[in-house]
Amino acid sequence: MAQQTQWEFLDDRGRLAAAARTPSRLVAYIQAGAALFDHGLRPEGVFGSAHDGAGPDPAKAGALPLDDVAYLGSGPGVEADAVLATGAELLVAVTYGSDQIYGLDPDTAKYVEERLPVVVLDVGQGRSLDEIRDRFGVLARSLGAGAPAGVGLDAARERLVAAAARGAGVRVLALSPAGTDSVHLARPDAWADLRALSGCGVTMAVPEPGAGASWSTADWAAARRLEPDVVLVDVRSNAFPVERLGGVGDWEAIEAGARLLPWNPEIPPSATAHVLFFDAVAETLVAASPSL
Repeated sequence: MAQQTQWEFLDDRGRLAAAARTPSRLVAYIQAGAALFDHGLRPEGVFGSAHDGAGPDPAKAGALPLDDVAYLGSGPGVEADAVLATGAELLVAVTYGSDQIYGLDPDTAKYVEERLPVVVLDVGQGRSLDEIRDRFGVLARSLGAGAPAGVGLDAARERLVAAAARGAGVRVLALSPAGTDSVHLARPDAWADLRALSGCGVTMAVPEPGAGASWSTADWAAARRLEPDVVLVDVRSNAFPVERLGGVGDWEAIEAGARLLPWNPEIPPSATAHVLFFDAVAETLVAASPSL
């Protein structure tokens, strides 16, 4: 007799995840886990990407209580048996516009998906920040979470629009330091959070056309030529620390003339995280605006 299904969810790959009852024990990619936690769902464990190290990256973790959530490793270091040993009833992961489960070796992903329901949500270039956030909200509600109360996303967006209008002409550059000789300059159209800033009227600095769909890798002189007033600096563990850029003349000139704001390119897809991001950018734009 066929097993009855109580819970179903069609993920962004077009694959149906199903279970006899609503899953309550979750394992997730750390970005997804942070979003689910903002909805009141604490994962049993999280894993990182191949860019991450032996421990969880706090920049990606949002409000996750990392002392209470098992870290299962990163990229090729994630073992399928470790995932299953958590007792997880569902794995939640992300993808960037493909069927590939980001952060898991394909063989590991296949082994896990043969034994566990898996939901993969698209956080790639084809989705807006609102669409990504809404999909995580739909998943969270299917798992029993209520709508977060009092988050104030609309008000935060309005504050950002007002700050962008007040700071018209303030140029915002998003980047990820690669070392003393090079830097990855974000192409704003490739990132959902940066497109959201543009949609609110923020003037984003755009690197020169060339190779790289999401980043333009250049020297620090190229970053300086963009004349940013505000710099969103990638603070994930795989980014080169700005504290080690002393003596790099072009960086020192940028630092002297711009306001720096920590940036997580893998922002948790939740209203809570997006409010914090919008408000931080709004406050920095106001601080960088010419005196009226």
